[in-house]
Amino acid sequence: MALKPTIYKANLNLVDMNQDLYCSEKLTIALHPSETETRMMVRIVAFALNYDTDLSFTKGLSTADEPDLWVVRPDGSIPCWIEVGQASADRLRKGVSRADKVKLYAYGSEVDVWWPKHASDLNALPKTEIFAFDANEAEQLPQLCERNMELTVTISEDHIFVTSDKGQVELKLTTLSS
Repeated sequence: MALKPTIYKANLNLVDMNQDLYCSEKLTIALHPSETETRMMVRIVAFALNYDTDLSFTKGLSTADEPDLWVVRPDGSIPCWIEVGQASADRLRKGVSRADKVKLYAYGSEVDVWWPKHASDLNALPKTEIFAFDANEAEQLPQLCERNMELTVTISEDHIFVTSDKGQVELKLTTLSS
């Protein structure tokens, strides 16, 4: 019998000082059985970094034809395709062929090994931006994780502060390719 995802709820308060954006969203996030809480929390941070009224989480890990998040307009156009982790060039090519812009948010201790191996292939992709979070900082995100979370994400330049009643985690976003 297949394992079912664990459902998390988050009240997200977003303060994006780079865009002068202040809003609140109620999110429902499915944690896939093979996904870590760190990855799920990075998806929430990616949501905050790319906030749009049409931005949504997808089936992600359970389907090869959808990214982790995307913006789909009512007319079916896809302005933004967002992946989390260390995606392959083949996976990002799917986004390049369907969306106006593709973004990848890499995280984890393997990024320093993964990026040099894949940089030339990924840099060759048009319409693609690649970012990375420091592994040690991202690994602190699960300490804020609860099945029902009240999160505030504050974005100022390339610094992201994720806060809950359990504490705060500061993330620095590094641009690998733009």
